Amino acid sequence: MDINTDAIDEVVLALLYLNLCGENRAWRSFDWDALDRLHERGLIGDPVNRAKSVWLTEEGLGEAERLFTKYFVRPGG
Repeated sequence: MDINTDAIDEVVLALLYLNLCGENRAWRSFDWDALDRLHERGLIGDPVNRAKSVWLTEEGLGEAERLFTKYFVRPGG
């Protein structure tokens, strides 16, 4: 099976936005490979740490909001 990891990463980032606590932290309860790819792209901080959350970079926060709207907000809503 050829998995579209780009689509997975987009949805994970959108769901991180849904789980924001504070200004830019979100629970990191998603696939480690996806989190590693988001980190490599500079959208989140290093997910390998003692905290149970990750922080979204400024770019990551903006992209997460855009993707959340794209996937989960009804048009006109």
